[in-house]
Amino acid sequence: MTQYILNVNNISKSFGGLKALQNITFKAEKGKITAIIGPNGAGKTTLFNVINGFYKPDKGKIFFKNHDITGLKPHKICQLGIARTFQIVKPLSKLNVLENVIASSYLRTNSYHKAEEIAKEILEFTGLIDDKDKLAKSLPLGKRKRLEIARALATQPELLLLDEAFAGLNPAELDLSIELVRNITKKGISILIIEHHMKVIMQLSDHIIVLDYGEKIAEGNPKEVSQNPLVIEAYLGESHA
Repeated sequence: MTQYILNVNNISKSFGGLKALQNITFKAEKGKITAIIGPNGAGKTTLFNVINGFYKPDKGKIFFKNHDITGLKPHKICQLGIARTFQIVKPLSKLNVLENVIASSYLRTNSYHKAEEIAKEILEFTGLIDDKDKLAKSLPLGKRKRLEIARALATQPELLLLDEAFAGLNPAELDLSIELVRNITKKGISILIIEHHMKVIMQLSDHIIVLDYGEKIAEGNPKEVSQNPLVIEAYLGESHA
């Protein structure tokens, strides 16, 4: 029987007269990678902001592991097991790489020794252990993106929201990040990902949700979505224009 870790039910959100999200409904399967795609302004990041508590929806409900988390504060949602990265990477710039990850580790422990132990394990896992003593702001973009993922993983999530974690990466960095995301799911962590890079979406996703102008216009596996005329018109066609 299919298990769903996240159930987004009829979510709507407006800003003044702008309908950013209109009746969005979908489920994310436990242990799988669910992608959210769509053109700029489609409502993808707004949807993430509603899921992890930055915005309260105007209507609808969000269930995480069958518990209603609608309208909870971001730190409460993080404590429950949903972590999130951001499109604009902002590490704690005056701290080194290890200290950045230790800071996130404190969500699950009050012990510095334990927080440091968690942080070092995650830096090893994300390929950043050799950079642990470097100032976070000195890292190149590819490594700063991985540090953002490492900080999220340090909160020990069951569901990880990745907001354009691959944007701006060169081909070698892209391959490293794809491998990292696959390895995260091997640990049993479910992933919800926003991404414009179609190579990433087609290689990684188990299920894809397509948004356009705040509405869900399609969903399915990568093959189904890539052949959907509405998607080709709204998104794929645009990217090949």
